[in-house]
Amino acid sequence: MNFSARFIPVILLLVFTISCKQQSENSSEQTAEQIHQEVLTIDTHTDSPLNLTDPGFDIGEKHSYEESRTSLDFPRMEEGNLDAVFFAVFIGQEERTTEGYRKARDRADQLFTEIRESVNAYPEMATLAKTPEDAYNIEKKGERAIYIGLENGYPIGKDLSYVNKYYDMGARYITLCHSSNNDICDSSTDPEGPEHNGLSDFGEKVVQRMNKLGMIVDVSHISDEAFFDVIEQSKAPIMASHSGVRALRDHPRNLSDSMLTALEKNNGVIQICLFSSYLINPGPNPARDSAIKALRNKYDNFEGLSKERMAQARDEWRAMQEKYPREMATVEDVVDHIDYVVEHIGLEHVGIGTDFDGGARVEDCLDVSEIGNITRELVKREYSKEEIEKIWGGNFMRVFRKVIEISEKRAS
Repeated sequence: MNFSARFIPVILLLVFTISCKQQSENSSEQTAEQIHQEVLTIDTHTDSPLNLTDPGFDIGEKHSYEESRTSLDFPRMEEGNLDAVFFAVFIGQEERTTEGYRKARDRADQLFTEIRESVNAYPEMATLAKTPEDAYNIEKKGERAIYIGLENGYPIGKDLSYVNKYYDMGARYITLCHSSNNDICDSSTDPEGPEHNGLSDFGEKVVQRMNKLGMIVDVSHISDEAFFDVIEQSKAPIMASHSGVRALRDHPRNLSDSMLTALEKNNGVIQICLFSSYLINPGPNPARDSAIKALRNKYDNFEGLSKERMAQARDEWRAMQEKYPREMATVEDVVDHIDYVVEHIGLEHVGIGTDFDGGARVEDCLDVSEIGNITRELVKREYSKEEIEKIWGGNFMRVFRKVIEISEKRAS
């Protein structure tokens, strides 16, 4: 037997192995696509309403991320098979004064109006939603369900009636604070440190009022002490609408192991975000850090800006990102955080809240059209269809329904 003949069996075995691997990959890809189409997919947090104030942005038209630096519109939701989404009415914080509250409330009113008008302008594409069942009914019609959340309780000020007002306007959760302390609670990232050492006395009343109304209490952004106060005060399950796991990325915005354990006992849910710096520890980038600091100083930390000035700030922010790109996480990193929650407190307590258009994106999921990549990675890690359905929406819907059920019992 000559040299070439001896290696024929080896070559045939190699070809067979490669062919089997390709078939397996193709089968996995088909499985992921089918699952992603069949399960109800919900993203519990995006800042996409901020784009609605840009006169050049039309949410009913498809945009590319590369050209627009936006991550969500209705056509891309359809392309990515995202069935339901929470639009955040994000309110930046100014002074906690009568005038500051007035401006914040005017801004909130404007964003609620922008959301309603944008959705109503495309009735064949999307419909406003308020109950868990709405998402399933709207999905059956081939449309996208648009829910509303209020990000930052600052415009509530010290007036509980505004909790009722924002519920009546369609908000189904309130993120109690943002990057600064407010009258409700301490933030995880306020540079001045804690003010209330958790929830304020007024904050306790806000949580109680939300329980009574059937609003989900969102603990993303709040301090550790405030988190545990919410756990103690809330009679209903809570959620972190867009956070990560602190054991994998040591950041104050993420939940520690003790917080995850408390969340499990509360029967709540953590929705893993796609904000790269909450998923991985990016390498040092002093030029980018300096540019960010300069923009924040120039635009007063992007809080209390007029519509025109916000558009200007947005353009300069996008230009800065182009000039000083940051290290990005990947979908694998996203699913690592999901895996950690599943392994430590169980599958029933994790979901997805991307934070798209709030600075969130990962290398292989820049916008909503690419969210199927998350399902592909879950299938690759051998999650079943039933498990993926819980992660993509079932767990959150359980919390949503329980919050409403408890509110109804309290009202009776």
